[in-house]
Amino acid sequence: MNAQTHEDFGGATPVFYDLDEHDHPAGGSTALGFWMYLMSDCLIFAILFACYAVLGHSYGGGPGPKQLFELPLVALNTAMLLLSSLTYGFAMLTLERKGASVRAVQGWLILTGLFGLAFLCIELYEFSHLIHDGAGPQRSAFLSSFFTLVGTHGLHVTFGLIWLATLVVQLGTHGIGPDNKRRLMCLGMFWHFLDVIWIGVFTIVYLMGVLA
Repeated sequence: MNAQTHEDFGGATPVFYDLDEHDHPAGGSTALGFWMYLMSDCLIFAILFACYAVLGHSYGGGPGPKQLFELPLVALNTAMLLLSSLTYGFAMLTLERKGASVRAVQGWLILTGLFGLAFLCIELYEFSHLIHDGAGPQRSAFLSSFFTLVGTHGLHVTFGLIWLATLVVQLGTHGIGPDNKRRLMCLGMFWHFLDVIWIGVFTIVYLMGVLA
């Protein structure tokens, strides 16, 4: 702590300056920073949903949702993603137990990854089927907005799976420690966020499109 007076400026009141560095614990601001990232992602998806709302009925003389979407397949895809969120929750519950087993946590995470991978495979099958039938993103404004919205979500799931695989390896290498717990917490927020976005996609794009 250093003290300086205002004598040079005609005053005598001491002014104190704290020259000591404060302790910043590792990861202290990680949660706040990650919430800020998720809010920015919310803005991205809000823009994509808004674009779909504007362009979703511009079929350009081509097929619409009723002719293109298979609700049973999309319902199966939705179940895969929701189950992956459930298994991730079990992984976090196992993580918080006293004397948690690394292998048990890894097992739940691997199961989560398998459900996520199944979701991606079904989505890629749907995309390839649509493109094969001549309903690619260049066919109409509706299909352009559809592929952009759903594809952006799928890209996020892909990055989530890469992150998940990395954490499974890190758990095996470094065990369950504060750093890995923090990383798993952030991935959990990201994964559940993707679930919420997909529920919006399933409801607005698929259900409202087919049943409207």
